[in-house]
Amino acid sequence: MKTFLSLLLLGYSLCAQDGASRVASEALKPSPLESNLRMLTDQIGGRVPGTPAMEKAVQWGVAGFKAAGADSVTVEQFTISNSWAEGNTRMSVTAPESFEVRAVSAAWAPTLEAKRHLPMVDVGEGKPEEFAKAGDISGALLVVHSSEMHKWEDLFAEYENAPGTIERAVKGGAIAIAFQSTRPHDLLYRHTNALAGEIDRVPMVLIAREDAARIFRLLASGEKLYADLEIPNRIGGRFESANVVAELKGSERPDEYVVLGAHLDSWELGTGALDNGCNAALVIDALRAIKASGLKPKRSIRFILFSGEEEGMIGSRAYVTTHRAEMDKIAAVLVVDSGSGRITGFATGGRKDVQAAAARLMGPVKQVDSQVRLTTGAESGTDHLDFFFEGVPTLVADQEEANYLINYHAESDTFDKVDMPQLRKHVAETAALVFALADSPARVGPRIHRAEIERDMRETHLDEDLKATGIWREWENGTRGRQD
Repeated sequence: MKTFLSLLLLGYSLCAQDGASRVASEALKPSPLESNLRMLTDQIGGRVPGTPAMEKAVQWGVAGFKAAGADSVTVEQFTISNSWAEGNTRMSVTAPESFEVRAVSAAWAPTLEAKRHLPMVDVGEGKPEEFAKAGDISGALLVVHSSEMHKWEDLFAEYENAPGTIERAVKGGAIAIAFQSTRPHDLLYRHTNALAGEIDRVPMVLIAREDAARIFRLLASGEKLYADLEIPNRIGGRFESANVVAELKGSERPDEYVVLGAHLDSWELGTGALDNGCNAALVIDALRAIKASGLKPKRSIRFILFSGEEEGMIGSRAYVTTHRAEMDKIAAVLVVDSGSGRITGFATGGRKDVQAAAARLMGPVKQVDSQVRLTTGAESGTDHLDFFFEGVPTLVADQEEANYLINYHAESDTFDKVDMPQLRKHVAETAALVFALADSPARVGPRIHRAEIERDMRETHLDEDLKATGIWREWENGTRGRQD
């Protein structure tokens, strides 16, 4: 009997893969993918929550999903605690040398009224021993070294190192922090070091790599440098942002569903093409491909464009909070958020128990790219995180760096950087996989409990990343994640 049931499930799985292969083929046909992305990036531009551009982007998402054939499209609002916009940030070295410094404010950093003749102090990379060596930093503008970014690990390090530096700066009474850009050629970009849309504790700027290097050399030569700095950010109170949610109803179990998601918001120095406009367009085109195939999966599929990701995955956290009663109904979540570099695999967040079942659904994906693999890796920096915290099986696309890191959050993140042929393959891979997940007779894995989630985080060392960025405190005190 056991052998018979295994063969029966295998037969169902093969049928699901036949449907997923048909979806993949549909995804590779001509579509509005490129024109949709051009509209989002060239016409709407950078999309910070609370701005007119973000409102237009939400309308773009609604229109795109409707044109793609969604059974329903809804806009789900949520609250962000503070609005923020950069003013005319200015920084210059004034004595004993004199030169302008290219600088932008960190996002969600506080305003700094014009300060004159601030002493500049080099605190190295911001490590405890480097602060100790620097001595008294009260009333100073701190300058922080960085390494040039080339690999994913370099990006993670930039985020993980900042909280400790900020903590030590605040404790020591520093006036502000200037972080050296991790990109060459005067390229500037925008990050936030706040966790959830709150205004940070100390004014911060990012300064051009070459200007920072000049400052470091002068300080190393023994000069005592002074700077003028003004950060007139515009800060407001609570406001509403929104996720866009489209659905294709399932044929047999419509109350169960699979999620395909990407974030719609971006920073505004560039036009948010690689991060993450290309994958927002992918989500819409995946819906189009499934609808155009004429197939209906057994479970429903929800296609979600999250907002507030850049401010701390606020939109996806809000979705999970609003839909917490449905968490048992979610069969899987797949998120794409790393530009248009080739997808090398899908990470299951340490869920070894889902590997075998998910592997049986990978055939159509491998027809597009035979090298794509499942891995048990885990990460924290995108919109799957709060689903993961709830014990829902999650998949995150692992991608090659390609040209993503040099352009990440930067002035140069524009439409021309997107690899459209590769993006079209990604549509085929993700559409095929979510269809197979939704059409499979059995789920790839159960919703697991809090102790099991924490076990997976510790085994993958995800807990260490979460501790470095401050998110672990929310997990530990029970304000985030499954309670039982």
